[in-house]
Amino acid sequence: MKLVIVSVGHRMPDWITAGFNEYSKRMPREARIELLEIKPEPRTSGKTTAQIMEAEAQRILAALPPNCLRIALDERGTQPTTRQLAAQMQDWMREGRDIAFIIGGADGLHGSVKRAAQQQLALSALTLPHAFVRVLLAEQLYRAHSLMHNHPYHRE
Repeated sequence: MKLVIVSVGHRMPDWITAGFNEYSKRMPREARIELLEIKPEPRTSGKTTAQIMEAEAQRILAALPPNCLRIALDERGTQPTTRQLAAQMQDWMREGRDIAFIIGGADGLHGSVKRAAQQQLALSALTLPHAFVRVLLAEQLYRAHSLMHNHPYHRE
């Protein structure tokens, strides 16, 4: 199983890249995390926000791995606990299917991407910076995997 984080944005600050890399390198081979960056639509093109989001949506949908489970990150999605995420991850591992976590750009995800997703997941009820979400998601995937294997990283 591969966990693919599809995220609008590139040329992230060094601290974002370092944070993401730290957690992705901790993941074992059977649950590795891959980052797929989607080029954002220029904000200086004179396009409306809706047009920008639609252009990014087309890039996202074209980049998704075939036959993967699509999970859109959205603050209105379900908010699992870490234990619930770990249980969900165990189910995904049993299925052996690749998982694509989709993170929108500065304006969020276009409705077409949300409709194409099988699930919507919220990491918080707060609106989070899209660049930071990739770090937070990688950490939570690592934490969930650690919990599944009784690793002492997770504490309650």
